[in-house]
Amino acid sequence: MTMNRSRRLTAAVAIIGIAAVAALAACAPGTQGSPSPEPSPAPATTAPAPYSGPIVFVGDELGSFALTPEEISGIVPEATDITEVSPVLEQVSDGGGAMAVPAICETFYVEQSLGSVGARAIDWTVPADPEYGFGRLLVLQFADEAQAQTRMDQLLQAAQQCAEFTKDGPVSFDAVIPEASGDARGFAGTLVDAGLGWQSFGAFASTGNVIVQLWQPFSGDRAFDADAAATLLQARADEARQGLVEQLTANPPVAEEDPSEDPGDVWSDWQIGVGGVGPLRLGDELVSALEASGADEIVEPAFEGGPWVLVHPDATGSIQVQPVDGADAVQSITVGNARTLDEAEQDGAALPARGDVRVGDPVSEAIAAFPGGTIVDVASSGDDYYEIATRDGQVFLFQSDRDVVDQAATIVGITVEDATARKPLLFG
Repeated sequence: MTMNRSRRLTAAVAIIGIAAVAALAACAPGTQGSPSPEPSPAPATTAPAPYSGPIVFVGDELGSFALTPEEISGIVPEATDITEVSPVLEQVSDGGGAMAVPAICETFYVEQSLGSVGARAIDWTVPADPEYGFGRLLVLQFADEAQAQTRMDQLLQAAQQCAEFTKDGPVSFDAVIPEASGDARGFAGTLVDAGLGWQSFGAFASTGNVIVQLWQPFSGDRAFDADAAATLLQARADEARQGLVEQLTANPPVAEEDPSEDPGDVWSDWQIGVGGVGPLRLGDELVSALEASGADEIVEPAFEGGPWVLVHPDATGSIQVQPVDGADAVQSITVGNARTLDEAEQDGAALPARGDVRVGDPVSEAIAAFPGGTIVDVASSGDDYYEIATRDGQVFLFQSDRDVVDQAATIVGITVEDATARKPLLFG
């Protein structure tokens, strides 16, 4: 009854209002009506201020540096079977051999992906070359601008200083270094190592936290347009930088909240977050961090500079705390095993988790929960892992018991690291 009475009252008020308007209209003078009011101007919209923070590419954003198959064929005309952009990074990382003289020239022999926290790769074949029938483009993500630019500084110094040098024998590098384009730098050249009987063409570009490397080993007499290659990679880097600024202007980056600040009482309640693992905080003094863990059993490093190991009260698992090289601060924390070939079995249910992902889960669950990372296969050590880094330079590594692309791959360890604390490679 109340509802119906209310509706009738509303209708009655509406009728009264209409009648009043009609009466006022009848009383108005019979001349021109009142002028229509001018429409109010639309409220002014303020464009967002252009993004001016660090230029840090993460995950699939690396794809903006890639060359098209046509562009690759323009540099290496014999290239065929050019692949799509891949999140799989294959490393060798074995080192060895005589050091170059001057030492800065050793930069050309370093596997440039060392120290990276993410990558995208394009591969191709060169059937016309009977000895080296392959080539590769790598887009390498480093933890921050400083790390990438330090490496690029070294590469440019080598390009400028290493026209002639020695290693196992005489070596030459014929470099072309174009003018920088905005904040993007690049160069290209051909390395001829008479001592090793080795030749390769390389082109590099860098901006922000990214270095791009095109690498083409070859046999026989070959000539590459170094100026065109360097200019193309550098221009693409400049385009990628501008695109990232536009993207972050429209959608400013938001840092991940750290769920590990409220650790709880038992390890299984702890979270692996951007700030650390439970009460163990990245950047804290090592002694303070070990005390904060509350662990009853702490094992000292097995070698100088190695990790301290916290043993679970039930001996069902462990946490490794790695200090910064040469400093007393926590750089990384590993829950479970740090290596693929470690044989100690860990109980994931008793250990901290990264979100809902734990030691013992399939690696595919980590990839699904945290997409956009890189699958890494290290030939020299046998390590296989999935890694993904934040824009602030924290990297999460999910260590696998086998090749990550294997559907049966299982997580044996989870690491969080402040990758900005990594030390640069030193030459000389």
